Amino acid sequence: MIGRLQGLLAEKNPPQVLVDCQGVGYEVDVPMSTFYNLPALGERVTLLTHFVVREDAQLLYGFGTAAERNAFRQLIRISGVGPRTALAVLSGLGVADLAQAVTLQESGRLVKVPGIGKKTAERLLLELKGKLGADIGPQAAVADEHQADILQALLALGYSDKEAAAALKALPKDVGVSEGIKLALKALSKG
Repeated sequence: MIGRLQGLLAEKNPPQVLVDCQGVGYEVDVPMSTFYNLPALGERVTLLTHFVVREDAQLLYGFGTAAERNAFRQLIRISGVGPRTALAVLSGLGVADLAQAVTLQESGRLVKVPGIGKKTAERLLLELKGKLGADIGPQAAVADEHQADILQALLALGYSDKEAAAALKALPKDVGVSEGIKLALKALSKG
């Protein structure tokens, strides 16, 4: 429902920040990897978000990069892993380290994260294998904001990470979002 917030950074209280979007303040929980890269109070900030509605709460989680949000979403799909645990994992490891741990199946790295035991670590590695390992690529490789938006649109339309990444590579580097989506869809419909 809420995919991105852009506004002024009003408060920082780890792991929560308050983003003022034209007079409306959104409380957003962020992993420490995002928290450390936030600008100073009063500066503009843009966060990709994940909105969770529970019976007793509505929670907003924010991320500095599409790769972080993707990793978070992969983590919370695993049975027994909630948003708090997913934030703890991303705060303790970061996306690149998590991807490397999954690729190499190193449960020792995950056990160092507070709240993650040996059995949970092994289950995470098993569940994330092939989803977050060496092929984490497309989202981590997208540096340009336009390309990130195009990638998200293709993923939302049901294309796989690999299909979306392949279509993205074929696009000119300076293409706008709407034109990029049109060109990517043309390329994907031919394939």
